[in-house]
Amino acid sequence: MLIGYMRVSRSDGSQVLDLQRDALLAAGVAPDHLYEDFASGKRDDRPGLAGCLKALREGDTLVVWKLDRLGRNLHHLVTTVHDLAARGVGFRVLTGQGAQIDTTTAAGKLIFGIFAALAEFERELIVERTKAGIAAARARGRNGGRPYKMTAAKVRLAQAAMGHLETKVEELCVELGVTRQTLYRHVAPDGSLRADGQRLLERKRM
Repeated sequence: MLIGYMRVSRSDGSQVLDLQRDALLAAGVAPDHLYEDFASGKRDDRPGLAGCLKALREGDTLVVWKLDRLGRNLHHLVTTVHDLAARGVGFRVLTGQGAQIDTTTAAGKLIFGIFAALAEFERELIVERTKAGIAAARARGRNGGRPYKMTAAKVRLAQAAMGHLETKVEELCVELGVTRQTLYRHVAPDGSLRADGQRLLERKRM
C-alpha cells in the first residue's frame, strides 16, 4: 500500500498542499492514505508525520513529492528512511533532488546509499569544526569546561539564526558557546522566544 506525506511550512494560507496532493494522487496514493503537516521541516515533532509513520506497515511504501517535504536535515532524513527499511517499508521520492530514490528498487537503494554517505560526511565535518573551534579557544586562553551562559546578545543572535532553515543547531551552539539544552531553553526551533529567553531580555531592559 502507498502512504503519502505532504508538508508546507506555513498555515496562514500563503502556502497550499494542492500541488503535492495532485502529484501523490497521480502516483497512486489513495486520498484517505494522505497525511499532512503545516510546519517547518526542521521540526521532528510533526503530528502529521508521526501519524504517517505509525500507519505504515511492512510492505507499504512512503511516498513524498520532494525529499525536503520529509525534512530538511540530511541526518534526520537518512535516519528516518533507515528506520523504515528496518520495518520493511519502502520510500519513494517523486520529483526534485532525490527523485531517483525508491528503496523498493536496487537502483533506488544505491542512490539512497549515496545520500547516507553524504549525511555521514556532514556529521564528520561538524565534529571537525567543533574540535577546531575548541582548539582555537584554548589557543586564546579558554580551556573549555562549562560553556558560557546565554546572554541577551546571544539570545538575539539565536533568534535571527534559528529563523533560517539552513541553520545547523550544532554549529550555532559552538558559535554561541552554549549547549543545545541551553539554546532550546531560551529560543524555540522556529526562532521564537521561550520563557527563559523572554526573562533574560526583560532583565536586560531594566
